[in-house]
Amino acid sequence: MLKIKLSRTGKTHQPSYRIVVVEAKSKRDGKYVENLGHYNPVTKDFVVDTAKYGTWLTKGAQPTLTVANLLKKHTNEKSA
Repeated sequence: MLKIKLSRTGKTHQPSYRIVVVEAKSKRDGKYVENLGHYNPVTKDFVVDTAKYGTWLTKGAQPTLTVANLLKKHTNEKSA
């Protein structure tokens, strides 16, 4: 089963995350199938390729709760 997860990058006390498609039981920062975007909680920068995201959802990949909430929050902010 594939999941759409956050993979941590960045230095100590300066986190940034990649939004990636990985096997559900793989390590958090292990190999990934595809990189869909990135998220920086310090600057509130959130970029995701929605076309690729939708493609992976149709293929059966399940987003984690955090990724789903981030996507919902940032799409609502852009429409408002």
